[in-house]
Amino acid sequence: MKSESNTRAGLWIDLLQWRQHLSRPLLVAGLLALSLNATARDGEPKARTANQVAGTWRMVSATLETNGGVEHPYGENPQGMLVFTPDMHFVEVLTDGDTQPFASDARGGGSDEENRRAMASSIGFFGTYSVDEQGQFAGNRVEGATFPNWVGGVRTTKELQLRVEGERMHETFTRPDGGRFSAEFVRAR
Repeated sequence: MKSESNTRAGLWIDLLQWRQHLSRPLLVAGLLALSLNATARDGEPKARTANQVAGTWRMVSATLETNGGVEHPYGENPQGMLVFTPDMHFVEVLTDGDTQPFASDARGGGSDEENRRAMASSIGFFGTYSVDEQGQFAGNRVEGATFPNWVGGVRTTKELQLRVEGERMHETFTRPDGGRFSAEFVRAR
């Protein structure tokens, strides 16, 4: 901003030195334009830090800590993607990469056991999110989910933390039952 101020001051001096060569109306118009430009720039909002979570992230690991034990809710081969758009929407789909296909090729044709297994080893949801002034994740609101109890849920950093470290993002979610879900993602390229 210092160089912008110096440039503005220099323009004022140049205009004042050239005033003898300019007509009075042209001089007044020039000075008014410079004043309006300076006022408009002073009123501009301060630039925010870049959104740290925006982009596409692939899950590389996931654990769930409950009752003193550690489980792998998406198996030993977790598959997942988390996408944060610049217009503040997100979608997250997490699955067990080793889940066996259903006997039927029809999506609604699974047995009770197949449906239970699929529901227990995957989740998909979407909604909106926010970031703070530093561009760090501040919370989200779930608009739709394969687990209907999450729809309409609002999560703050009290329940859900996302921490970006270079090309990696760490997610920690404290579930309503007290379990602590942790996942690691890498930025997709």
